[in-house]
Amino acid sequence: MFSNGHIISIRELSKREIDFVLSRAEEMEPYARGTKCGSDLLAGKILANLFYEPSTRTRLSFETAMKRLGGEVINMHSPEASSVAKGENLADTIRTVSSYCDVIALRHPKEGAARMAASFSTVPIINAGDGAGQHPTQTLLDLYTIKREGLLDNLRIALIGDLKYGRTVHSLAYALALYKAILYLVSPPTLRMPEEIKSDLEDAGAEIFEYEDVGEVIRDVNILYVTRIQRERFPDPTEYTRVAGVYRITPELIAENEDVVVMHPLPRVDEIDTRVDSTRNARYFLQAFYGVPVRMAILSILLGAK
Repeated sequence: MFSNGHIISIRELSKREIDFVLSRAEEMEPYARGTKCGSDLLAGKILANLFYEPSTRTRLSFETAMKRLGGEVINMHSPEASSVAKGENLADTIRTVSSYCDVIALRHPKEGAARMAASFSTVPIINAGDGAGQHPTQTLLDLYTIKREGLLDNLRIALIGDLKYGRTVHSLAYALALYKAILYLVSPPTLRMPEEIKSDLEDAGAEIFEYEDVGEVIRDVNILYVTRIQRERFPDPTEYTRVAGVYRITPELIAENEDVVVMHPLPRVDEIDTRVDSTRNARYFLQAFYGVPVRMAILSILLGAK
């Protein structure tokens, strides 16, 4: 399982490996909820969280996952308070930290940073997000959410918002192609899914449709996967200004499909009306919780725990 010993890209996982993670996550969920206590599966093991970008859910859910399994966590969540501020490069940081721990979760603003880190690390590297590249553990928790809704087979899903820079939708689209999902790509023209990714998806047999208006697809899908327009990814601030706030999911919109499930990797800005929170369609906070059992599953698999 995980033949290269790291989790860098969802594309390096087979459908069988993904299904194994999702199955293990189901076993872990009672421990994640606290309804089962006292797991010492990873007792004596240490996770290092190296976060070069801000994070709430990913960092804390990794920490929670490790502690729920009896392990310990060391954190670097402020590069300014570390030797990075003195000019230490990522390779040297990884060489050093990997001697302190058993597994590293790395978030970094540069695409490809996790793969580079894996070449210097003596312990497994988990890519916790690298720039506009990949976010494989987010994809796994998204798939787990979809599976728990009973929708993973015959899925029709709209990916909405920033499809150009959004690493969550890049990773998720690749994974969904393995499950033969029908993908409705909804974005402004300047934020469309990159052509090379669309080409890869089509080569994998995915069925893709592109739209600019959510209203055109709301009745055809069973999931709206909403993403924020990410100001921090735009090289040109004026480009961000032109598209900020272009989409907003409201109770009035989802009333057109009363069974549609609304997901979001969070954080949101204004793309989902807060009134949606109290509807039966909202799953984004439950989705965030599912990060704990999924990351428990990943950690236990990478560290060889049965």
